[in-house]
Amino acid sequence: MNFLPILPSLFQSAENGTCPDKPNTIPLHWSNVGIASLFIFVSGLISLWLGLRLEKSLLTSSIRCVVQLTIMGLVLEDVFRMRHPIIVLGMIFVLVFLGANEIVFNKSKRRHTGMYMSVLASLGISTILVGIIGSRYAMLQIPFWDPQVFIPTMGMLLGNCMSAIAVGVSYALEQFSEQKEKIEMFLAFGATRWEAGRSVATEAIRLAMLPTINSMSIIGLISIPGMLTGQLIGGAPIMDAIKYQQIIMFMISASSALGVLMSILACIFTCIDSSHRLRIDRISNSKPWIYVKRDELIASIKFGITRLKNYVCCCFLKSDKFSDQDDQILLLGGDTS
Repeated sequence: MNFLPILPSLFQSAENGTCPDKPNTIPLHWSNVGIASLFIFVSGLISLWLGLRLEKSLLTSSIRCVVQLTIMGLVLEDVFRMRHPIIVLGMIFVLVFLGANEIVFNKSKRRHTGMYMSVLASLGISTILVGIIGSRYAMLQIPFWDPQVFIPTMGMLLGNCMSAIAVGVSYALEQFSEQKEKIEMFLAFGATRWEAGRSVATEAIRLAMLPTINSMSIIGLISIPGMLTGQLIGGAPIMDAIKYQQIIMFMISASSALGVLMSILACIFTCIDSSHRLRIDRISNSKPWIYVKRDELIASIKFGITRLKNYVCCCFLKSDKFSDQDDQILLLGGDTS
């Protein structure tokens, strides 16, 4: 086959950001989502076969995925239609708040004193700052809070920054517990708290940034990221979609680095106090109180359901017993009144 005649059209399409044979977008229905949900059974079968005990987590996560995305879709329809800056910024703050909750209460096995506020500030400042600058000057959005661009961009920044902060802080807290003697020796020889915790901080930041660096190194060569895939399926111009993806990746690297740096610094200055003492007592492995209360509530509900079930069973057993006695009396010709 001779490709030379079609080369000019391909170069022209690349310049215009279009494709000669761009497919039309096919509308999907909930039945299509149901078909795709069958793929969850593949993971479930692997978990059952290997005894991974991930069946409950897979089911819970898949239900959360459907419910959360559906709610987000309904909310975004109204937000996009109203196009009000207060509503857009309010939604961003809600996303930051939920992201901090997810990091502190779900992703972290260890927590330090004041971790929630430090993670909330680190996550919010890094993503909002990078999001505003990138949206206004890299994506040329006027105003910068245009919901159709700003909200999806912030969602991607928050998702990646959350993962980076969770990895970095978890590693730092683990090292403070395991290298207690080494850090205390540094402090005893006159090291400042930054000098004593610097090796832990640098390694924590390096580990937290590795996924982003690896993602940038293989993007376009091996993997096609989610945002680019969505735009291409939606019929967006190819080169425009690629440029947007490049901008997003650079923004993700900056927000992740800033967020991890701020959260790790807060972790060091909390676990090593101003008197240059390592405060292991400020690191906790216990469940957050909100989850303790949740477990207590679930246990009390289960106990109440069990008591109700036993009561209903006893009532039926007594009713069956009395009906059997009445039948015996009737068979003997007696009076049941």
